[in-house]
Amino acid sequence: MNFVEELKWRGMIQDMTPGTEEQLQKEMTTAYLGIDPTADSLHIGHLVGVMMLRHFQRSGHKPIALIGGATGMIGDPSGKSQERVLIDEPKLRHNQECLKKQLEKFLDFNSDAENAAELVNNYDWMKDFTFLDFIRNVGKLITVNYMMSKDSVKRRITGENGADGMSFTEFTYQLLQGYDFVHLNSQKNCKLQLGGADQWGNITTGTEMIRKVTGNEAFALTCPLITKADGKKFGKTESGNVWLDKKYTSPYKFYQFWLNVTDEDAEKYIKIFTNLSKEEIDSLIAEQSEAPHLRPLQKRLAKEITIMVHSEEDYSSAVEASNILFGNATAETLKNIDEETFLSVFEGVPQFCVDKNIFEKGIKILDLTVDSAPIFSSKGEIRKLIQGGGISINKEKLTDADIVIDSSFLLKEKYILIQKGKKNYFLIIAK
Repeated sequence: MNFVEELKWRGMIQDMTPGTEEQLQKEMTTAYLGIDPTADSLHIGHLVGVMMLRHFQRSGHKPIALIGGATGMIGDPSGKSQERVLIDEPKLRHNQECLKKQLEKFLDFNSDAENAAELVNNYDWMKDFTFLDFIRNVGKLITVNYMMSKDSVKRRITGENGADGMSFTEFTYQLLQGYDFVHLNSQKNCKLQLGGADQWGNITTGTEMIRKVTGNEAFALTCPLITKADGKKFGKTESGNVWLDKKYTSPYKFYQFWLNVTDEDAEKYIKIFTNLSKEEIDSLIAEQSEAPHLRPLQKRLAKEITIMVHSEEDYSSAVEASNILFGNATAETLKNIDEETFLSVFEGVPQFCVDKNIFEKGIKILDLTVDSAPIFSSKGEIRKLIQGGGISINKEKLTDADIVIDSSFLLKEKYILIQKGKKNYFLIIAK
């Protein structure tokens, strides 16, 4: 597999230094990509870079994932208008371990293959540098004029888009990142750095430093910053980042994110975030154009990426959970999904807390949904809806307006789901 050709048809190349493709065709090459360790989970904004490393390894080359323990203590000014809050070493080490577990789902770290992936942390070679050693041995390699010419520095210093200036700490960031490349080039024969388009300035600082220190060849390749069809930032929702760790974003919500992207975005994302071949993707695009209402692109994208990040089981649960809201799920489906997924599905629907004791004696549906949990305005209203077949309880149609609801109706021993018509849900929580 030709790495550059693969990235080209997937729309994943923004800039590339001359000679990069020739180097990759000449021999197995080592490349690295930096990952910010300021959280203990990756989010989908990281996935573009991770997929670059994945395609790189699938092409027969050796990927290095660099956890920026040292650079993470400073904060990359690229694309930022304010300085980051700094984090300490114990937190960084914890985050590193968490990130490695996630990366192992994408990269082969553990085989004895020549191109097995490696994980490194730049804190390990930066922590013993004294300030004097750094400014003497690294600072002299790059002029201030060169550093000032980088867009990320210029924007901050000129106050563009409300930027609030730049501290000396952040100004040195490109020297640190550049030195990472120098170190990996000399220690691991790493000849290529990968990154997002906003990293071009930092990456080329590294190639320039390598040229000055050793005269070795070094290359850079960046991918475009991913945006949505409406121009907004990819990976952000109203509730914040879409995380890979299920404790921050449930597999159901993760699946729903991809299922609900626009047709235009689905066509772009399926190339970037899956391993599907060009032929398979072209076939799905053709299917989508013939029957857009069936959304084959979104369904396949959501399936591939949910299985890759989570598991086949989590994907199946997410599909079942989606059917509860949008399909013909049965009462059995409702009973079988786990509580976390259940709550994810019904997050945002009106909720009513009632005393659990009333279910031990039993309570009429009319009293429950009008007096204890005021879902309906009157008993006449709910009686009329039941007669018209418009009310379900736990996904089963109600036919008897005098039915008594007792503890046997409680899902997970505490929930009752009331449905009015096709789309209106109400959750009663027994406490």
